[in-house]
Amino acid sequence: MTRADLDKQPHEVAEMFDGVAHRYDLTNTVISFGQDRGWRQATRAALGLRPGERVLDVGAGTGVSTEELERSGAFAVGADISVGMLRAGRRVRAEVPLLAGDALRLPFADGVFDAVTISLALRNVVDTAAALREFARVTRPGGRLVVCEFSHPTNKAFRTVYLQYLMRSLPAVARAVSSNPEAYVYLIESIRAWPDQQGLADVIAGSGVWDRVGWRNLTGGIVALHRATRV
Repeated sequence: MTRADLDKQPHEVAEMFDGVAHRYDLTNTVISFGQDRGWRQATRAALGLRPGERVLDVGAGTGVSTEELERSGAFAVGADISVGMLRAGRRVRAEVPLLAGDALRLPFADGVFDAVTISLALRNVVDTAAALREFARVTRPGGRLVVCEFSHPTNKAFRTVYLQYLMRSLPAVARAVSSNPEAYVYLIESIRAWPDQQGLADVIAGSGVWDRVGWRNLTGGIVALHRATRV
């Protein structure tokens, strides 16, 4: 799987992330110029978590995002389809609950979470609408959803510079720091192919299980936080 327009079958996604697990967190920090930490903090704030609440972190990878959610005092559980990512995470975050789980078939009962979130991973799911419905299934009525995902910079000049960096510079950076740089060719193309802010809001609202959909931009729209409430 090397092009964003190919079907993202779950086993292909898992294999791709298994291949980048070893240095995934470092690579993300380098290619985002350290912005990834701020994005995780903004996601936690947007969820409005309270001590004692339960939150599910889908596509948690090595659990760095799950660990951030725990800072709220909530009970945070991470789930990911990549065993390699989970294994890498457990080596450094043994205290963070990390479970194997497909975003389309989560291993949890109905309505057990107060909130669910997914960071920089929704675009890698083969069926976005089905995943949103599955997130709703495990969330109580009135619970919250926050999607942190790459989006489209709002300033035209900045967008041009960003796309040039994405296509020209980022592959070279990935080759220098990633354990599987070829995978980043797909990841770059998946960012370019992903809907803009309004487009993703329409997909979330169109799932029929989330309402009060809104978003705010981070880093000029490189990333957007979409928030919604369980119907």
